Amino acid sequence: MNKSELIDAMATESGLTKADAGKALDGFLAAITSGLEKGENIALVGFGTFSVKSRAERKGRNPQTGAEITIKAAKIPSFKAGKGLKDAVN
Repeated sequence: MNKSELIDAMATESGLTKADAGKALDGFLAAITSGLEKGENIALVGFGTFSVKSRAERKGRNPQTGAEITIKAAKIPSFKAGKGLKDAVN
């Protein structure tokens, strides 16, 4: 499912127009992004938790040359599915 299909599904489920559903989705994504930029955890009970994890600096290999390289430390977004979502999928 891509973004436009998700907007269509949201509009159908909620009774909103497609334009309003698109604005709601954009607002939701902006709020999640903003919270993660601040280092906050966003917990949606029954659905899951969005968080930021730190990845340590590590060694890797250049696949073309085989030379060892250093991969910088980074912060990565993470999502852990909640019980309700897991149960729905299984």
